[in-house]
Amino acid sequence: MIPVQDALEKVLALVAPLEAETVALRDALGRVMAAPAIAGLNQPPFSASAMDGYWLAEADHQPGARLKVVEGEAAAGRSFGGTLARGQAVRIFTGAPVPADTGVVVLQENVTRSGDTITLPETLESNHNIRPLGQDFTKGESFHPKRRLSARDLGLLAAMNVPEVAVHRRPVVAIIATGDELVMPGESPGPDQILCSNNFLIGAMAEAAGAEVRMLPIARDDAESLRTVFALAQGADLVVTSGGASVGEHDLVGTVAAELGLERAFWKIAMRPGKPLMAGRLGDAAMLGLPGNPVSATVCGHLFLLPMLERMQGLEAGHRLQQAVLTDPVGPTGPRTHYMRAKLTPQDGALPAITAFSNQDSALLGVLSEADALLVRPLGDGPRAAGDIVGYLPL
Repeated sequence: MIPVQDALEKVLALVAPLEAETVALRDALGRVMAAPAIAGLNQPPFSASAMDGYWLAEADHQPGARLKVVEGEAAAGRSFGGTLARGQAVRIFTGAPVPADTGVVVLQENVTRSGDTITLPETLESNHNIRPLGQDFTKGESFHPKRRLSARDLGLLAAMNVPEVAVHRRPVVAIIATGDELVMPGESPGPDQILCSNNFLIGAMAEAAGAEVRMLPIARDDAESLRTVFALAQGADLVVTSGGASVGEHDLVGTVAAELGLERAFWKIAMRPGKPLMAGRLGDAAMLGLPGNPVSATVCGHLFLLPMLERMQGLEAGHRLQQAVLTDPVGPTGPRTHYMRAKLTPQDGALPAITAFSNQDSALLGVLSEADALLVRPLGDGPRAAGDIVGYLPL
């Protein structure tokens, strides 16, 4: 058995950032940029008023000054076309171009107006209330965040006049559940059968991480069925199996994959749940063989599948351990790193509290559904008392 960190390094070595494709800005949400976007203009493209009020020359911005308001106005999308002399002001609205580079916008509520005359207050604002040309960004400026694009990012790109972006292609993930005991939801299981949940669980995790998922038929516990379903996975960037990766007589995934050319990177990890995990290269695809137990498959998915998908999309990949305060004592871990399903409780101004579920049976999907963290108990760690600071991975 190899340590978890060694296994992570080996699975990440199986994948690399995928090639770029160009997508319309409307389709770029959640994607990862493969090349910088370049601003096609300044923003703002002109010096603009930040408020509704009156524009006047800076020399006229004096306490108690009386100014004549000229005819016309400056509004968003429509500049003032006239000229101003000393002692004059013009009505201006938010977003409008200012009449000249040097000047001040005085808020409408800060002046006293009588007819076509305004009087400035005795105490003046230091803020000129003008957004200068290029305050947000300038033409030619680049934008290339190392994360998934958010709605805010799309707004910025639109303002940069970028209609399309180069992003890493979505990884295509083929998911194969194995086992004679499995039937699909909606079917009536026989007396010795159970419902297949892994495909839906792992598939949803992969899709949420940006992958394009192909859910393949259940492969039965015979070599021919496995070969048939593996053939359907051709063209995928990553093949993910669940079940059949142990050493029983009916655990044939490793054997059949080896016949099909699997170059195995490792098998078995010093962790629980999820020890019988397998990874390698299968033709042009990476392969990850998850345990059949749904909780084990989920934990391994978080530890290995999600980092692989991050790497394939050009993101920094790895485990980002966070800290919490233990609410109840836990025993020693022994020779394997233990990932315990746990619940977080926020605490004002402090680290969150974390409570491990009392029943850590790796078949309990109900507990998994309630959990929002994996309490990480390092290999060989001794007992921990309530109040100890421990590491966790968010779910």
